[in-house]
Amino acid sequence: MLAFRERADRRLPPDQRVTLCLDGAPSLCVARAAIVAFLQRSIRGQTMTTTADIEIHGHCAPGFEGVREAFAANFAKGLDDGASVCVTVDGTPVVDLWAGTRDAEGKLPWEEDTIVNVYSTTKTMAALTTLLLADRGAFDLHDPVARLWPEFAAEGKDEVTIAQLLSHSAGLSGLDMKVTAEDLYDHDKICSLLAAQAPWWQPGTASGYHAITQGYLLGEVVRRATGQSLGAVFKTEIAEPLGIDFHIGTPEDCDGRIGDLIPPTENLGEAVGGTPDSIAARTFRNPATSALQSRDIGWRRAEIPAANGHGNARSVARAQALLACGGELDGKRLMSEAGARRALEVQTDGKDLVLGMPTRFGMGYGLSQPMMPLPPGAAFWGGWGGSLILADLDARTTYAFVMNRMVSTLMGDPRTLGLGMAVATALASRAA
Repeated sequence: MLAFRERADRRLPPDQRVTLCLDGAPSLCVARAAIVAFLQRSIRGQTMTTTADIEIHGHCAPGFEGVREAFAANFAKGLDDGASVCVTVDGTPVVDLWAGTRDAEGKLPWEEDTIVNVYSTTKTMAALTTLLLADRGAFDLHDPVARLWPEFAAEGKDEVTIAQLLSHSAGLSGLDMKVTAEDLYDHDKICSLLAAQAPWWQPGTASGYHAITQGYLLGEVVRRATGQSLGAVFKTEIAEPLGIDFHIGTPEDCDGRIGDLIPPTENLGEAVGGTPDSIAARTFRNPATSALQSRDIGWRRAEIPAANGHGNARSVARAQALLACGGELDGKRLMSEAGARRALEVQTDGKDLVLGMPTRFGMGYGLSQPMMPLPPGAAFWGGWGGSLILADLDARTTYAFVMNRMVSTLMGDPRTLGLGMAVATALASRAA
């Protein structure tokens, strides 16, 4: 977890000093002004209004009161409409809070069982499912994809591996053929296009965030290996045995409790930027993505394992607690500890060709790196708009945040930063 701590540094005035600490040890000293600028960029264009006191629901174990305070502060500052936060230790929730409203009009309360589309936080569920199947021998993560999916070998992709799909390094971050937003509901069509397409760069040489395509690619690998969709395998092998309220392909009986996402000021491609012919621009413009599509029934029912999972902080934290606790939760062992820890195996480390920033990917998860110093056992990822999950496989902890008001950026959100600092402080005090 991340924590910020004051430290004397004669190069900076006292009011501009802050040190980023990792596990209680100073690891990076940066100017406070830089952090303020980062937060300002993260919320640009967002309406900042102070709200009246809001009722916080749920429970918070002794020692974690600071997390409740940080959660309430997000509402007081007008940063959230409806949201949830959960922290688990050894698989047990020590923080499980929710507050605010779930609909766009701000009239319906966010309930204990409210769920929302978490966008790319869904990728961690797809990764967990893939790791579980690999652990059970359905395939090896370094197998060529074409071994299971022969058509995928076209255009020189015969040596692209499942691990490269997990680490966004397969060179297939977007589509050459023009598609519509509704085409995303057609798994077979998107997979056929990807199988026939040439990579945009040499696979395995660099990551380029496969924002939407990763889910189809992993989904087809899972289907070829098991005869079932990725969402179905996640449901029967992980969600149902552990009582996890997370869905990839959300059923009709959940519709009444799904919250509305409140779109950011910029669509996804606009927030990322890049020249028109850049890999980043090509990744996000076909098709153009609008957060309002998340309210469509077609979007909810489809399986898009990189983007359309529905859950809340509790279900996200609980699912990834299986990873954090070495493959066993509530006395049920679903995968080996070695299989779970494969998430931490570094696959790529360098500037991501889509995100445009240094990124280190393991098997389906982001890992600690100098620009985001985390404990060595930490695996994380987040979704467009602000949802986040961080699992620490050494500390056996998870921290998840899920909300309905979205910010424009893919990386960086003042809400999760403040909550993360409070979580880190509480966990450090607990360990002392």
